Amino acid sequence: MIGYSGAGKSTLIRMVNALETPTSGNVWVEEKDIGTLNQKELRNLRKGIGMIFQQFNLLESKTIYDNVAIALKLNGVSKKDMEKRVTELLDFVELSDKKYSYPGQLSGGQKQRVGIARALANNPSILLCDEATSALDPKTTDSILELLKKINEMLHITIVIITHEMNVIQKICNKVAVMDYGQVVETGSVIQVFSNPQSDIARRFVGNLIRDVIPEPLVESIRRETRNSRLLRIKLENTDSTEPLLWEINRRFEVETNILYSTINVIQGIVVGIMLVLFIGTDEEIEKAEQYILESKEEYREVTLP
Repeated sequence: MIGYSGAGKSTLIRMVNALETPTSGNVWVEEKDIGTLNQKELRNLRKGIGMIFQQFNLLESKTIYDNVAIALKLNGVSKKDMEKRVTELLDFVELSDKKYSYPGQLSGGQKQRVGIARALANNPSILLCDEATSALDPKTTDSILELLKKINEMLHITIVIITHEMNVIQKICNKVAVMDYGQVVETGSVIQVFSNPQSDIARRFVGNLIRDVIPEPLVESIRRETRNSRLLRIKLENTDSTEPLLWEINRRFEVETNILYSTINVIQGIVVGIMLVLFIGTDEEIEKAEQYILESKEEYREVTLP
């Protein structure tokens, strides 16, 4: 879930584990309407929901072992089973050698790994991450994202991430919801939303990553074009090169093509290319080129100059 500060992201995620109660509507988690659960049922549900915080929320006076073990102690896990589980978790997050260290002796990235190990202690089915990487430097952020990706893929845990960083969504998410002023304004696969955002807020976010705005000098140049032309935005997926498509169009049809902008990004392992291309020719020939783009199983739309 992505949105600017104050969009309601943290409030929404806190409703998943009933730390916030909605004034209207229903929240369903694991096929349960959590607004109808009694305290015992709610406690059982929360055992299956782990949470990772932006500022780590570790107990500074306790060792790393004790910080990870706290949820197990509260659930009455035996000392032997607790020792085994904490050892497994610290090994999983690559902090086995820090078992008896204190939070003050760890870096920010190591503290967040402790927070992740603690959140996994009760074998949750859902992991909530509230801006889990925003307090970290870029290199450390990448390592934490790789760890979260491993958790999702190896442990089959659903991860709900609150963020305002597009690179976080680009690297590990497969679905995205865009929030604005307390409303979810757009949802879809990351590929879908990134390559063709529908809402203004999504376009602003995506624009920080995939810029397809024509520079003003080029806008004036296009306006001065006296020949018949049409500006198209073409999206290519998993294409090694844009040259064959345009080369074939120029070879087959009586059109000129002028690439005004192009970019390539890797999203969820899929190569996504965006091109802004000016087609010059008769309407009939340009329409033939457009049909060829569709037959090539690529997407396009006409762009209107501002």
